[in-house]
Amino acid sequence: MNIAFLLFPNLTQLDLAGPAQVLSRLGGARLDLVWKTLDPVPTDAGFSILPTATFADVPAADILCVPGGLGINSVIADADALGWVRRVGEGAQWVTSVCTGSLILGAAGLLKGYRAGCHWGQIEQLRLFGAEPVSERTVVDRNRVTGGGVTAGIDFALHLTAMLRGEDHARLVQLSLEYDPQPPFASGSPAQADPATVDAYRRRVAKLVPNRDAELKALAERLGF
Repeated sequence: MNIAFLLFPNLTQLDLAGPAQVLSRLGGARLDLVWKTLDPVPTDAGFSILPTATFADVPAADILCVPGGLGINSVIADADALGWVRRVGEGAQWVTSVCTGSLILGAAGLLKGYRAGCHWGQIEQLRLFGAEPVSERTVVDRNRVTGGGVTAGIDFALHLTAMLRGEDHARLVQLSLEYDPQPPFASGSPAQADPATVDAYRRRVAKLVPNRDAELKALAERLGF
């Protein structure tokens, strides 16, 4: 089984690393981190990740997985990157994403008429691409499997593992990773966090990526949605 992860500048590395760690334990699977070149790709955590393959090296995959991050608009505006996502997604057995990676899938035309998840801060933007937003950690609609924000990538990958290898195997992977989350604060969603924390998050994002949503809307219109 060939699994292709899109790797792109300014992605959230845990969107990729979390599910990659889980899916690497499927058994009989090859994982590739794919970008235009094999040069190091900077993440939003301040360090870079090395691609294992280029777009030309991976024309198809059994599973396509697209992470999210602050760099998604640049990917959507990049004809080569979006074209690769579209081509691989059209032929993949499973089309998947984590966090705002679902917006890239949507821009590639792969989520029209599908239910999909996304990070809470941008989930409504899925409507720009004809998808139905669903606020759940993992959303399954036919062969589309989309995760919520960042840490939901682990949940998403365990769900996908269970669908591919059975629940017993998924339980074994979960145990091997000691995935037994006990967060120290009830602040992991806007429903739990206090309003001041939610406002602080929104201000931080607005400073890091000004006009992010307006730019995404313009990109959707340019792509014909």
